[in-house]
Amino acid sequence: MKISKIVIYQHDLPVKNGPYKMANANVNCLDSTIVKLTSDCGLVGWGETCPVGPTYAPSHASGARAALMEMAPGLIGQNLFQPQQLIRTMNQLLNGHNYAKAAIDIAAYDLLGKKTGMPVAEILGGAVTNNVPSYYATAVGPPEEIVRLASEKRADGYSRFQIKIGGRSVDIDIEVVQKVWECIGTDMRLAVDGNRGLTMRDAIRLSNECSHIPFVFEQPCNSLEEIASVHPRLNHPIYIDESAIDIATVIRSIGLGIADGFGMKVTRIGGLHQMSLFSGICEARSLPHTCDDAWGGDIINAACTHMGATINSKLFEGTWLAQPYIEGHYDSKNGIKIENGHIKVPKGKGLGIVPDEGVFKNEVAIY
Repeated sequence: MKISKIVIYQHDLPVKNGPYKMANANVNCLDSTIVKLTSDCGLVGWGETCPVGPTYAPSHASGARAALMEMAPGLIGQNLFQPQQLIRTMNQLLNGHNYAKAAIDIAAYDLLGKKTGMPVAEILGGAVTNNVPSYYATAVGPPEEIVRLASEKRADGYSRFQIKIGGRSVDIDIEVVQKVWECIGTDMRLAVDGNRGLTMRDAIRLSNECSHIPFVFEQPCNSLEEIASVHPRLNHPIYIDESAIDIATVIRSIGLGIADGFGMKVTRIGGLHQMSLFSGICEARSLPHTCDDAWGGDIINAACTHMGATINSKLFEGTWLAQPYIEGHYDSKNGIKIENGHIKVPKGKGLGIVPDEGVFKNEVAIY
């Protein structure tokens, strides 16, 4: 089974009640890139990548489409039964741009599933659950609003609550963390996500003033060098997120002893094949990790859910989806939803979702 046709689409995803505020970005509308692969046997696979924007990470929507258009001519005729070779071919065609390559990889796995009659989770090694735990991540907000959300999401069945901080006075961030802890205690696992937005000084201060509160500290500072400097001075485990840009950096972080876990994005690491490799490395070192993506619609959500279903439950921190913040679904019948803090693994072949006819109207390129 070989790639015979590639179509690239642009698709807008408005954010409910935007903007969604982060330390380094305000999100009002997402610019998603959709890939449709057609095989020589007539089957179709879908992929997606949806960078938050040019200030959150070194990736952006126009770059994704440019990268895909650079690679696409060289991918026609590639054997879809050889996912590792597909990655090598993409790397030979273009240096970097994992987030764009991920859209091809996801679509290829969708096609593999449809051809073999298997769900993607089974191709990735087998699901350990059909009900994948999710977690809730707030935007940066005032203490009273974040406390309200903590109480609400506890009632909704979430077992993990992630507070976004940064981009403002650390005094407010400390107040938010302390008040959420007073509200929920140990009812939910707590994570505090700096999105690279804290200085080393403020990260140390927040950890010291909240030393009595058990939480994981996700990417408090901008660089691995800063994290290496503050790590021994913090009272909380550090999870690497934005700095974990590829497998080599993951291995480096583990080797330096500065990663106590990871918040990992499927498209940032390069797709499902690379995400499965990353998860195996984490399991070998007993490192907890999430399986998320930055944003996106049903295609990315399905990919994250299938991958999340395969992860060792002792190490799995959950799958974050943008679905609660996005209006509508690509697949009106089988769109991915979070219910009672969990996500049902889609049934059927491949990713288990099929975008409605005509949902993607902005065709960018055909090969």
